[in-house]
Amino acid sequence: MSITNAVTERDNGAAPPAAAQKRGRIWAIDALRGVALVAMATYHFSWDLEFFGYIEPGTVGTGAFKMYARLIAGSFLFLAGVSLVLGHYPVIRARSFTIRFAKIAAAALAITGVTWFAFPDSFIFFGILHSIAAASVIGLIFLRLPVLLTLAAAAAAFAAPLYLRSPVFDSPALLWVGLSETLPRSNDYVPLLPWLAPFLAGLSAARLASSFGWVDKLSTDGSASWKTLLTTAGRHSLIIYLVHQPLLFALVYLFSLGFPAAKPDPVEAFRANCEVTCSKQETVAVCTRFCGCTLDKLIEENLIEPLNAGKIDITTDERIARIAGQCTVDAQAEE
Repeated sequence: MSITNAVTERDNGAAPPAAAQKRGRIWAIDALRGVALVAMATYHFSWDLEFFGYIEPGTVGTGAFKMYARLIAGSFLFLAGVSLVLGHYPVIRARSFTIRFAKIAAAALAITGVTWFAFPDSFIFFGILHSIAAASVIGLIFLRLPVLLTLAAAAAAFAAPLYLRSPVFDSPALLWVGLSETLPRSNDYVPLLPWLAPFLAGLSAARLASSFGWVDKLSTDGSASWKTLLTTAGRHSLIIYLVHQPLLFALVYLFSLGFPAAKPDPVEAFRANCEVTCSKQETVAVCTRFCGCTLDKLIEENLIEPLNAGKIDITTDERIARIAGQCTVDAQAEE
């Protein structure tokens, strides 16, 4: 039987589900979640090093690091989709789902509250946990729909930000959707679109595996020491997610007290930060011209030093607005 037939005939959601079978934990899923946790910790540790000045400004927000962060987020969402099927297909266990959802939602709200106090200009209002919580609720709709339809929905979610962006979604109340034209400042922004896509892809993969009986054939042997370490981490992924970054941040902070990082060149630091921020909305060429123009004018008007010292509020200072406006026009005129 082909995969297409298996999807459309054997598992099309039309027949009543068989009685739910209680499964033991599959070590491979927990181990993969453990690997994702290790990857996430390395990324956050790099973020901490940049924050305290040990690596160049803008390093973790661009290039390979940016792709690394996206792969990590995608892996967590994919595994969350897989876990939804393993735990609630063919029969949804309402109590179990509600408890798990409440834990994730509470953790997400806690992160929003803590980061709002710690980083008010870039607090996490819709990060990876918020996205997993929202996707989990939406995933219930797709649990028994045809897999091909779920895959089509995943493709649509992935493509939506490429074609459906609108200033309507620039409202703060709608930024979580992911279709705004202006990207918000946040230390962890994982909006519903396109990040619903890997969740639905994971859900579809698990449904296919279940249809072919592959899930039941997976080994539950996780006795090797490396398996035990990873699977243990995977089973406690939420608590590890919550505590690892404060711990890493504190360790780097304590290290910085005794071995502070060298002060960066303020001019180059401004250029790097400017280009990172600009690149979220414009091309590299436009950002290079804009940031170079802005930097030249700030130096001409002796504003670079007070700006770096925090003596100037860039959101209200008319001189900054004038320079930014003029350089925006000049940079875009050369396109």
